[in-house]
Amino acid sequence: MFRLWAKEFKDNRMLRDTVVEDGSSDTRTHKVFHALDEVCYRFDLSKPIWLDSTVHDFKRHDKTRFTQDNFIESIDFDYLEIHVIEED
Repeated sequence: MFRLWAKEFKDNRMLRDTVVEDGSSDTRTHKVFHALDEVCYRFDLSKPIWLDSTVHDFKRHDKTRFTQDNFIESIDFDYLEIHVIEED
């Protein structure tokens, strides 16, 4: 089972969080993108842009933060953090 934990922060406080599970036989990359799409749907957000620094952090730590720089629209929080918490 693949599980991704998403958390929205403002002023160092977590505003909301959710966990997305994916039991499909898709590739890890597809699971990450599908989970992020689901997070954006649940939180009513536009999809963030993966910048080089975002990709680098995610590859290295299985965790990354999307700040205002990653979104085209204005956001009312400081950052969205995603973290892979379980993989098959």
